[in-house]
Amino acid sequence: MNSKNTKAAQSECGSNQSLVFLIFMLFLSAGLFAQGKKLISGTIYDSAGGALPGVSVLESGTTNTTVTDSDGKFVLEVTLGNTIVVSYIGFLTQNITVDATTGSALILNMQEDVHMLEAVELVSVGYGTMRKSDLTGAISTVTSENLVKGAIPSTELALQGKVAGLTIIRGSGDPSNGGSIRLRGGTSLTASNSPLIVVDGVAGVDINVVQPSDIKSIDVLKDASATAIYGSRGANGVIIITTKGGSKGLSIVYNGYTGLSESSNHLDMLSANQWRSHVRQNSLTDAIDYGGNTDWQDELERPTAVTQSHTLSISSGNETSGLRTSLSYFDSEGVIKTTGLERLSANISTYQYALDKALKFDAGLFANIDKWHPLDYRIFERAFNLNPTIPVYDENGDFTSVGGTLYENPVEILTNRTVDNERHRVLGYFKTEAQIFNDFQATVNLSLEHNAMQGSTYKPSYAVMEGRTEGGYAQKTYAEYTTAQIETYLSYSKLIGKHSINALAGYSFFENIYEGFGAQRSGFETDLFSYNNLGAGYNYRLGDVYSYKGKSNLVSFFGRANYSYDGKYMVTGTIRRDGSSRFGANNKWGVFPSASVAWRITGEDFMSSTQDWLTNLKLRAGYGVTGNQDGIGEYKSLSILGVGQDSYYDPVTGTWSLAYSPTQNPNPDLKWESTEQLNIGLDFGLFNRITGTLEIYSKKTKDLLYTYQVPQPPYLVGTMLANVGELSNKGVELTLNANIINRDKFTWDANVVFAKNKQKIEKLSNQIYETEAIYSGSLHGLSGMSNQFSQIIAEGYPVGTFWGVESSGLNENGEFILGTEEKAIGNVQPDFTLGLGMNFTYHNFDFGFTGYGSFGQEVLNATNMMLYDPNRLPAYNVPDGFLGSGITSAPKFSSYWIEDASFFRLQTVSIGYTIPFKNKGSKLRLYVLGENLAVFTNYNGVDPEIDLTGLANPGIDRFNNYPRPTTISFGLNFTLTN
Repeated sequence: MNSKNTKAAQSECGSNQSLVFLIFMLFLSAGLFAQGKKLISGTIYDSAGGALPGVSVLESGTTNTTVTDSDGKFVLEVTLGNTIVVSYIGFLTQNITVDATTGSALILNMQEDVHMLEAVELVSVGYGTMRKSDLTGAISTVTSENLVKGAIPSTELALQGKVAGLTIIRGSGDPSNGGSIRLRGGTSLTASNSPLIVVDGVAGVDINVVQPSDIKSIDVLKDASATAIYGSRGANGVIIITTKGGSKGLSIVYNGYTGLSESSNHLDMLSANQWRSHVRQNSLTDAIDYGGNTDWQDELERPTAVTQSHTLSISSGNETSGLRTSLSYFDSEGVIKTTGLERLSANISTYQYALDKALKFDAGLFANIDKWHPLDYRIFERAFNLNPTIPVYDENGDFTSVGGTLYENPVEILTNRTVDNERHRVLGYFKTEAQIFNDFQATVNLSLEHNAMQGSTYKPSYAVMEGRTEGGYAQKTYAEYTTAQIETYLSYSKLIGKHSINALAGYSFFENIYEGFGAQRSGFETDLFSYNNLGAGYNYRLGDVYSYKGKSNLVSFFGRANYSYDGKYMVTGTIRRDGSSRFGANNKWGVFPSASVAWRITGEDFMSSTQDWLTNLKLRAGYGVTGNQDGIGEYKSLSILGVGQDSYYDPVTGTWSLAYSPTQNPNPDLKWESTEQLNIGLDFGLFNRITGTLEIYSKKTKDLLYTYQVPQPPYLVGTMLANVGELSNKGVELTLNANIINRDKFTWDANVVFAKNKQKIEKLSNQIYETEAIYSGSLHGLSGMSNQFSQIIAEGYPVGTFWGVESSGLNENGEFILGTEEKAIGNVQPDFTLGLGMNFTYHNFDFGFTGYGSFGQEVLNATNMMLYDPNRLPAYNVPDGFLGSGITSAPKFSSYWIEDASFFRLQTVSIGYTIPFKNKGSKLRLYVLGENLAVFTNYNGVDPEIDLTGLANPGIDRFNNYPRPTTISFGLNFTLTN
């Protein structure tokens, strides 16, 4: 081989070696690259096996991050040897080191952080849910575990004392009576002041369509930034109830108890022996001793009233479908004979996924039947009036009857009447959710609610009141209303790095139809028919038969947008446009906007040094406008003709006919009441033990509805419903929850809610409609009080202001010392309200109590005002306290009878023992529960919790206090799961 060829060969060989080396290095670098990076994926669940969307997955020490999708899945490429940090608010953070053995399809189950769980709690906000940590509005949540337990005849009572600013007053111990609800003070004079009730997305339903045992959680939307999404229906706040649904696996739950009740308090009246002693000591020669020894209050009451409740629920579900059904029976005897409430309730709800979870169907049906016997409250006045020596029955075994004004035998009134009422409630809904694109979801919700009530009354010909004078009296009434709704909306949700965007836009159509009729007759030859044959009565009068029907529609467009950056800065805006058939021709549409912001301060770097003790600090602010159309009613903006008492002669037919005449003036400017509200809130957490919320708000309601006097002419009718006045409410609320001790064998939790509200009427008149004051709180019907009012509604004062003369007490002769100038002498608005609860567990034992109170409200004790009258003796009875009162003159309305009705009620006390089963989740709990065990008050009436609502007689105790029972219940909860 010559040198030239040799060099060529060497050159070729070198080139080949270079190529081989290059290829080797490429493979080596590829291998090194392959070993340095790894693509991992996984699915993240909570401890119960539910997928967790929005979980942060971060490669430690880098900005390489992602979040899980709606199914809890994620994909992330990370460097071998590095650590991924999996974190989610409310759950314990997990760290996973990535190496060659790390699987490409991880399955992680995250454990809840009990101290931060509240932050991840999903809260209903109207047409959707949000994490509590992302809220910008004022919303309080009560879970099923924290609802008031016991004999709950009306669902709203389960919230009593549980939410700051939500006042629920039950002015009677009658099981058939519920409570009045107010949130942050009343906003109207004549319209409803009750919050809007939403059950499983269906707005405007009867709260008693769902029973407490079926409730999963209740979210109370307080400020306008939260309620504006409901527009002209949200001025009084919104209560959103979410019911229990199908759960993973099979679960069977039975709850049952039996309760024994007796009256907790009586008005202390003179006994027969006390009456006789007074007659002897004062030589009352006109006194008649009938020989009896009767406690008329005791005669009206059952010695022991029995309540029983039984609820059975079955729940089953998996990843794609679920079903829950429940059946409950509630029967509560009232402490007053003949009264009580019997309720049979049932519901069924189901969900079903389809098309790989791109489609979801929800359906629910709730139904219940109530039966009760309304009480004639006149029995209490008679029970206080009657001489205690009068026996209930005479020598013939008939009810004793003694002549005199308001002197009828109350036991006879209670016994010789048949009054049967029955109410049926049905609510059904069908909801469809479709994931139409990756980030878009469409929802359609159809619902129908039907309520019907029938009443039947018969007063026999031998009944002392009405029966004898009418020759027997029978009445039948029937009323029903049906509401149908369709709501459809499109939701958008997107996570882009640290940016979170949520938005929705929708349409709603609501239709309400109500109708009813009634008939009454008197003059029955026999009492055998009772109320079942009205035609047998021979007395017929104008007005004995009536019927009515009405209809209203509401059309709405609404939208909401939420933006959050890095979980620290949040903005929410909502708008709703409502068109209602109730509004006048010039105001058919209303617009209700709101905006709110929030700043999670503890998310900032400069707060890192405080994390040991300040676990959460978030500042919120919101402003919005909401409306209230409930005071308008149907057809109130139109001119209406009605039949009157006048008649005319028709010469064509030769007969007399009833004349129709105008009964209502038209008002084309009639519209909703509008409430503007500013809310500033602070959410905080301390030491991983305490969480709390402080709220400060200011509400101003404009265009208050009231029926004003108008001149005739130009108006055909002398009154008109118009929007004129203004009303303000300002207040502060505090909620505290503390996990004081949390050990394996012993826990101690406490919660406190506090609220203070100040109300003032700002305006009542304008240039067209004028009034200096509205007098209310009528005392008509009380002795010496004809056509007298006790309250005034006037500018500068809250609703329920007592107006009269001041009293300086009694002079040396026992006469009242009264001023001459009428002025404000008290008001029914409380200074503040308070709720308190504590729960303890030790091993398998549990103990807890709840209480609530209202402080600073003043009420008129009209009962004592009538009973503390020296002219009553000896014919009528008097309270024990009268004999030592020194009063010698007939009572007159004055500040003497205005009392501080502050109180704190020990609501419930319970102790239980839980027997766990080997099967995890199955258990049996036995318990004893006491209700209304004590009331701390200086009030001198039967009960200080007097109804403070409405304009007619708020805060007036007037012979209408049905005794509130004290109840001891024995019950068990049995849960069986697979």
